[in-house]
Amino acid sequence: MFEEAVVARSAGTTRKTAAAAPTERPLTRPAAGSQKQHFTHFDAAGQAHMVDVAGKDVTKRVARAGGRITMLPQTLETIRSGGARKGDVLGVARIAAIQAAKRTSDLIPLCHPVPLTRVAVEFAFDMRGPAVAIEVTAETMNRTGVEMEALTAVAIGLLTIYDMCKAADRAMRIEGVRLLEKAGGKSGRFIAAG
Repeated sequence: MFEEAVVARSAGTTRKTAAAAPTERPLTRPAAGSQKQHFTHFDAAGQAHMVDVAGKDVTKRVARAGGRITMLPQTLETIRSGGARKGDVLGVARIAAIQAAKRTSDLIPLCHPVPLTRVAVEFAFDMRGPAVAIEVTAETMNRTGVEMEALTAVAIGLLTIYDMCKAADRAMRIEGVRLLEKAGGKSGRFIAAG
């Protein structure tokens, strides 16, 4: 039955993908003064491209992102006590998150390589969750922001926790990965609601 569901899902995905395939007609840019959103990673012909940031000012840019991984109470306690057989779960997840921030442009096709000046990773235990929360702050002096670096670091940090604890708890769930705050550059400051 599991195989049938996978085949059915795959077939449905194939049909959806075919229906959503890009057409040959070019995308139109919104008129001056229009409030219609546009995606900057597409040119006027609808082709994907790396955004030209050469004309932007070099400024200090900061992004903060977060997320969490829920788990069984005993899994959380094992992480807290440092009793995991694979060692210091959060220590490894911290290094993985930092490494991921540094490699973001290798993972996300249209991201600019950004020289990071700082990546800070913090964890918190939610005993009622039960869950481990992660928050990453990424900083640079550059022409483009570091939102993707912070978000990538969060995702990889959480995936590392999953990888290290999956033998004991395969039902762990990663959730709430999102940008919490950004500052610097022409678009100004963003703070997530809630």
